[in-house]
Amino acid sequence: MKFLDQAKIYVRSGDGGAGCVSFRREKFIEFGGPDGGDGGRGGDVVAECVEGLNTLIDYRYQQHFKAKTGMHGMGKNRAGGRGADAVLKVPEGTQIFEEDGETLIADLTEVGQRVVICKGGNGGFGNLHFTTSINRAPRRANPGQDGEERTIILRLKLIADAGLVGLPNAGKSTFLATVSAARPKIADYPFTTLHPNLGVVNSDGREFVLADIPGLIEGAHEGLGLGDRFLGHVERTGVLLHLVDGAGEHAGKDYKIVRGELEAYGQGLAEKPEVVALTKTDALDPETLKQQVERLKRAIKSAGPVLAEGEKPRAPLKMSAVAGEGVAEALRAVLAFVDEKRREEAEAAPAPEWRP
Repeated sequence: MKFLDQAKIYVRSGDGGAGCVSFRREKFIEFGGPDGGDGGRGGDVVAECVEGLNTLIDYRYQQHFKAKTGMHGMGKNRAGGRGADAVLKVPEGTQIFEEDGETLIADLTEVGQRVVICKGGNGGFGNLHFTTSINRAPRRANPGQDGEERTIILRLKLIADAGLVGLPNAGKSTFLATVSAARPKIADYPFTTLHPNLGVVNSDGREFVLADIPGLIEGAHEGLGLGDRFLGHVERTGVLLHLVDGAGEHAGKDYKIVRGELEAYGQGLAEKPEVVALTKTDALDPETLKQQVERLKRAIKSAGPVLAEGEKPRAPLKMSAVAGEGVAEALRAVLAFVDEKRREEAEAAPAPEWRP
């Protein structure tokens, strides 16, 4: 299945059914009077968050969705039936925007959430509705109201507890494959990862979801490489695990490149808690390893996240996913921030309403 995280579609709700002009025509009823029923309401366009989806690929092949028109009213006081809704099934984390791409309509983050995007038109009144003491036999009925139409943008932001960031070939996919059951493509060339991957990680008997996104390069916010379009998938995370290639030329410069792209992207990514790890340490001699760690420490001190008063920058971790060195320590450091975020969310959640 291909990964698609953005789609532009056209939606239209159903028109209301027309009211009916009708009169009773039974035998022996000389002045039967009007009996035209009302039209049915048009169907709505509804977005629903469902399980089992992790991409918007369904909306690549169909971009027009229209709800059904309401049934017209009929004689014998029979009202028309309601038109069927058009239901857009989307994965968790889907945001719905207006055509301008900036005005947020809805953010679906939990399975079962539903939001009406376009309301169906009301049905028209039949002639029975217009009966008065003066006009006992009205010969008029209303047409149904037109439905609403709009073009919307669906944008998927994967829901994960922690996110992996770094330059291409920093070892992000190797780390994800080591600590979870995910099997991302791994190869010795840049941009092996072309779309985000999710993995469920178990650390000390607890689980959290880790997201791996394609690598960033200098100028990604201007569209270089794969750009920064996949950074949206780590916006919802509680912590970033920043992997720096120890086998690169200068660990400090590599760290600052990614930090610069996070700041240029905005959306609060540069302020998120960060765990920094130097990777591929098994391929370095002791002298080079010491030099790279010192470079990384200086870079974290100058370009890292803003710290609270009195807080000291965290020392970078040394890790090799292939050799299994330092992996458990990195997971524990990430899990500490994940637990803290979960605790804050639990405290901020409203207390359940008590009923006797």
